[in-house]
Amino acid sequence: MPLIPHTKIQNLFTIALPWFLSLALVHHPVLSYLIAFSGSWFIFYYTLFSPWKYTNKDETQSLQIMRPIILIQLIFAGFMCCTSIFYFADHLGYKYFDFVKDNFTINSQTFLIAKSQRMALLGHIGLVTGIQHQNKTLFQKYQCTIHLDSLLTRLYFITFLCVLVLDYFPAFLQIKYYLLHLSTCCLSYLFISGFSQKKPFQVTLSGTALSLQLLSATLSGYKENLLINLLLISFISFPYFRKTVLIFFLPLLYFLLYTLPTLTIMIRSSSWKNQKPAKEVRQEALEFLLSESEETKISNNNWDFLTHRFSETDMFCQYIKAVPDHQPYYGIKILKNSFFALIPRIFWNQKPNTEKVSMERVYTCGAVNRLSAASAKTRPVTDAYLSGGFLIVFLAMFLYGLITQWLCNKAETLFGGYPLGCMIIFNGFFQPLWRGNNWEFLINNITYGFILMLLLFHLLKHFQIIQKINDAKNPPDHALI
Repeated sequence: MPLIPHTKIQNLFTIALPWFLSLALVHHPVLSYLIAFSGSWFIFYYTLFSPWKYTNKDETQSLQIMRPIILIQLIFAGFMCCTSIFYFADHLGYKYFDFVKDNFTINSQTFLIAKSQRMALLGHIGLVTGIQHQNKTLFQKYQCTIHLDSLLTRLYFITFLCVLVLDYFPAFLQIKYYLLHLSTCCLSYLFISGFSQKKPFQVTLSGTALSLQLLSATLSGYKENLLINLLLISFISFPYFRKTVLIFFLPLLYFLLYTLPTLTIMIRSSSWKNQKPAKEVRQEALEFLLSESEETKISNNNWDFLTHRFSETDMFCQYIKAVPDHQPYYGIKILKNSFFALIPRIFWNQKPNTEKVSMERVYTCGAVNRLSAASAKTRPVTDAYLSGGFLIVFLAMFLYGLITQWLCNKAETLFGGYPLGCMIIFNGFFQPLWRGNNWEFLINNITYGFILMLLLFHLLKHFQIIQKINDAKNPPDHALI
């Protein structure tokens, strides 16, 4: 007997059930937290694996893995909703889920953690509801007139050269990062495509360039660069090398999460502060990580990362504690600052520094001390809560999902379908949407990413690399890899 399709309202009601249940148990914070935490895993199942999953019917699910409902939901909601378990376990007295405290009592912090998890779950509900609202079968209007590998090879070299040139023009730093993300997508695709099509020359060239890029990321002092590159390669290769990805990706991800906190601390200390050469820093880091006597220190660094950096629950609790009891809701102030941030500095010499403006509410709410050098910007759900509470969280995340899926649809429509449009263009220009940022930077990323996407489209159209389907003469077969 065929299943009866659910309406959008039925879908919303179904995925919202855990939130209502956790809200009903607000006076039992541990149970409320656990239900809200489990609710996100239920949404993953319902939207990706159940008979009522949200994926399009134009391709099998594995061939649309980089669309927002899969890639962005897994990364964004996984980071926002699922990483809190480490902070919660630490609060209960566990370390690596071994009980290390003699006793535990429910206190005000327990209630704050449960409330923050309910807020995160509400944001997750809004995100997938917005994506579903725009999730539809697309009709291809344009088609690429050359083979995709050939186009991406050219696009990679052009964008990479532009990145090198823009290093000497700090005023164009933002454009540099868009092009850097785009070049990384091209390179990762070419590497996996070379393996799939058994092209050793392409694998060697792209693999060498990719290895150098990953090596550079390990010495940058930032964890996110390496993790993003790993996620990108894994998502691109998953449809074709599923077992290999699962066998190697999960252990590698565990290894990186365990070692990267200590590695970045060492690099920042040796390279940033003491100006040691990269070769010496690399050697010191490797010896430290392989030393058995330092295992306890590495373990402590990792647990601190999992509870206070990987999970941002502690800071979110600070915001919930401060607003609205000690600070009023911000209303449209954050949104207004975001639109001011769109104005190029060349047209407004006295434009306030966006970083300082966004950090001001972090200091005001007590999430970070003003004397600290740490940059701890808010995330979309946090800014939504600060603007007006739980209702604004749902509405803001609904718009986040709606806009994200619309941008993906637009990229696929303009660039000839999923492979070029979604995998390369959308995930290249709009990579900040994977994890999210504060509203000031996020709206800026979306606006200028969209402008650059349109400029690239018209450039490719001008050189007849992209044409309307009715105008294209004998276009090549663009099956994915």
